[in-house]
Amino acid sequence: MRYYMAPMEGVTGWVYRNAFHRHFTGPDKYYMPFLSPRAEHHFSKKELQDVLPEHNEGLSAVPQLMTRSAEDFVWAAGELGRMGYREVNLNLGCPSGTVVAKGKGSGLLASPEELDAFLDGIYSAPLDVSVTVKTRLGLRAPEEFEALLEVFGKYPIPELTVHPRVQKDFYKNRARPEWFARAWEVSSAPLCYNGDLVSLADCRAAAARFPGIEALMLGRGLIANPGLISRLRGGPGTDRDALRGFHDELYQGYCETFRSRRNAVMRMKEVWFYLIHLFRDSERHAKKLRKAADPAEYEARAAAIFRDLELLEDPTLFQTDTGW
Repeated sequence: MRYYMAPMEGVTGWVYRNAFHRHFTGPDKYYMPFLSPRAEHHFSKKELQDVLPEHNEGLSAVPQLMTRSAEDFVWAAGELGRMGYREVNLNLGCPSGTVVAKGKGSGLLASPEELDAFLDGIYSAPLDVSVTVKTRLGLRAPEEFEALLEVFGKYPIPELTVHPRVQKDFYKNRARPEWFARAWEVSSAPLCYNGDLVSLADCRAAAARFPGIEALMLGRGLIANPGLISRLRGGPGTDRDALRGFHDELYQGYCETFRSRRNAVMRMKEVWFYLIHLFRDSERHAKKLRKAADPAEYEARAAAIFRDLELLEDPTLFQTDTGW
């Protein structure tokens, strides 16, 4: 089984990926937060920092692209190929309203005909990179997935990751593994499951329901429990010393990257939104951490969490009715 880290905007950037890789059992692939190619055909400074090869050395990192223009996708994929990347991933899953309004992300799923033309423009281009796809079931109803599967089946997609929610679900309601089962029945592309894999039990249930599946993509479950992949491979859970070392390296990395300890604290609070649930009885400490107004206070609150609280092997706050 291969395990992938899902892209999470504001969390899994290059500083995070490198710190994670040094302290924990790393995923087989790190999918990057999406780049949005422009008609002017240039990456922004922030985007370029995330994909620079020297910022991803030793990682199996995969850039993700989100656009409705096949021409812009092909340009960006070509540039990434020249940087040395061998795979790029097409984002058809982002549910953001502003993204969907522009016909990008899961907005492109609203029209199978437009999607078909878009994919034809990509897969007919002479690219030196492999183009994988991450998708949702559709825009409003899971039944839309039938037509989308017909479109996907026309192209040589080397791996199709399915998040079995529709755009209107955003990240609420439960995922619908029964619709992933439909892809499992008919898709000629190798499949990867993504969605509500937030615990060891969830991952094992997915593997049991879809015997022979080769890949699972983990998002908030892995961010909340960095030792999850180790446990899935029969190793130990999250180690306190490793977790503290990861935290300290990540915080220092943000301080250096942002050139501002205050900005680093704000980014660390985004990480702690997930990570705090690895600790037993953490509510009081979490509240104090959120209210930390300056770097010195933040550092004291974080130190208290590591000093005073017991680690859980398998945090359960994010458990949902997955329908397994």
